[in-house]
Amino acid sequence: MPEIWAGVDIGKTHHHAVVINAEGKRLLSRRIENDETELLALIGDVLAISDDVLWAVDLNHGGAALLMALLTAHDQPVAYLTGLAVHRASATYRGEGKTDAKDAFVIADQARIRRDLGLLRPGDEIAVDLRTLTNRRLDLVFDRTRQINRLRAQLLEIFPALERSLDLTNKGPVMLLTGYQTPAAIRRTGAKRLERWLKNRKVKGAAALARTAVEAAQAQHTALPGENLAAAMVARVAKGVMTLEEEIAELGALIEARFREHPHAEVIRSLPGMGTRLGAEFIAATGGDMGAFSSADRLAGFAGLAPQPRDSGRVSGNLRRPRRYHRGLLRAMYLSAMASLRSCPASKAYYQRKRSEGKGHKQAVLAVARRRINVLWAMIRDRTCCSASHSVAAPA
Repeated sequence: MPEIWAGVDIGKTHHHAVVINAEGKRLLSRRIENDETELLALIGDVLAISDDVLWAVDLNHGGAALLMALLTAHDQPVAYLTGLAVHRASATYRGEGKTDAKDAFVIADQARIRRDLGLLRPGDEIAVDLRTLTNRRLDLVFDRTRQINRLRAQLLEIFPALERSLDLTNKGPVMLLTGYQTPAAIRRTGAKRLERWLKNRKVKGAAALARTAVEAAQAQHTALPGENLAAAMVARVAKGVMTLEEEIAELGALIEARFREHPHAEVIRSLPGMGTRLGAEFIAATGGDMGAFSSADRLAGFAGLAPQPRDSGRVSGNLRRPRRYHRGLLRAMYLSAMASLRSCPASKAYYQRKRSEGKGHKQAVLAVARRRINVLWAMIRDRTCCSASHSVAAPA
């Protein structure tokens, strides 16, 4: 056991640190600015009390990044308590008041009395870069979805036939809307000229798209009120979607290049259904180091794929998904399981087996994802690529 425990309540501009000993006595309580000089001074003062210290924080990213980096540079162990855990624990301490000093004390005291807290492991440079890139890409994908929904709503007000005919999740129809938004404009242009306009912008299936647009324009000859301004808004939103598409493509190239530099990249990509993007999200979520997970079951629990019991009294066998798990990792494993149903016979056979047992589609896919966690964990542990011996249908 450590001699002292240092709890830090993380804030954006300031933190509060409390140091306690084995009896729970406060040895230090200080509010410090989120600044390198002050944080280094705090670390020095704590180490002056004792070199045998366990640090504990309630946030492991954002405003805690600088403190975490400095603690890592000084080879200091850091435990992590979620904000929810700190909030619930605070209710068991005397007094109803809430202050940063009290929260920091609760964090330190919980680190002192609990033995189930895991230590934070700093990710390598590639894992950190992939986390930044994949998070940014997801933000842009969500922005693109919102913009497409706005584009549909705006187009529906002036040209419902075209909105009904186009699949705006494809780049071609969005490119069309950057230049043509009203029935009259499309009829004046005609199918041939519209096809050439699309081909000049490297749109695939330009002829079919041009015919679809002209047919929709022939079905509506009424100009609706506010058409000109709404058409300008449609063009503006469509151009915004195209800009997002370009940035998403650029980030995809950066993610692929950085992912291939990771030592486990080829092992991860060898698993059917786990491509470059999902592999990068896996590394971003786990750090790529299976040393943080002593077993495949721990990795499955981190991904939310290991159901937890909710038994009470005469109610038994009641299993639920855990409340705390990594949403990004669950998403990556679920999507890879979906993709493996088309490319991996073993995954497809396991899926069909679960469906024959009465499982629904989502439950069966989650079961496949759970098996694939076992396989992937074993592959990374042994540094071996996927082969026939790594059958998803058999335990790993």
